This record gives sequence, structure tokens and C-alpha cells, in this order.
Amino acid sequence: MKKLVLKESVPFLGDVGDVVQVKDGYARNYLLPRNKAIHALPHNIDLMQRKKQEFEIRIAKDVSKAEVAAEKLAGVVCTISAKVSEENKLYGSVSARDIVDGLAAMNIEIEKKMVILEEPIKTLGTCTVPIRIYRDVTAEITVEVLAQE
Repeated sequence: MKKLVLKESVPFLGDVGDVVQVKDGYARNYLLPRNKAIHALPHNIDLMQRKKQEFEIRIAKDVSKAEVAAEKLAGVVCTISAKVSEENKLYGSVSARDIVDGLAAMNIEIEKKMVILEEPIKTLGTCTVPIRIYRDVTAEITVEVLAQE
């Protein structure tokens, strides 16, 4: 096992400045060659602790911006019209891409990966869809699926 200090955030491992203990192969083949970590020597730990403080300040600014964006998104109603059969069943389904396109028509720009849909919407009506803006910051929008005229 190797002790390393992370130079950048690594999913499921840690954030900048964290001292982590990983297997030798992971350190040798992934973290060290990609410059994501350095050996946990005393002077490296001190250096990364200072960078961690800068990182935390930047994260706080990003979170505050994300919270403002979440407030703007909260309560937005996105209307999507879809083709239906005589029994009011959708021919296809409403996916995250359709929601992104519907929001783009309202001049709200988000990415497809921000839409949290467990499965595509397959019925007419309204439903609430969460939008992940930043790590732990989410907003809920209402998606209204209507029959296409």
C-alpha cells in the first residue's frame, strides 16, 4: 500500500490535498503517471494543504453560483408535445435529450448529463424531474407532456 497526496479530485477516492492510501499498482499505473497524486512526504503534504485551501475557496464560489442557478430553475415548467395513439399512449418516450431541447427553447441552457431521469417518461401528464447543477446542488423542474396536435 502506498500513501499519496492527491493533486486533483479523483472520484470515489478523495479531493485535492487528501492523504489517501492505495494499492501499489493503482498508484504506479494510474495516479502517479497521470499526475493526479504525489508521494506523501512531509513537504508535499504541506504544499497540498495550501492548495486544498485554495480549492475549497473555489468550490465555495462554485456552490454559491450553482445555488443561484438552482433558484432560477426551481418552478420552471417545460412543456413537451409528443405523438400519441388513439388511446393516448405515447409512440415513443420523452428522454433527457427532449427535456434539454425543451429547456433550450425557453433559453435555459443545460447539459444532458445534468438531467436525472431514472427511466424515460412514457405517459402523458406532468412529472417532476431533478436537474443536478453541481455536486450536491439540484433543482426540480416540472415536465408537462402533451399530445401533439
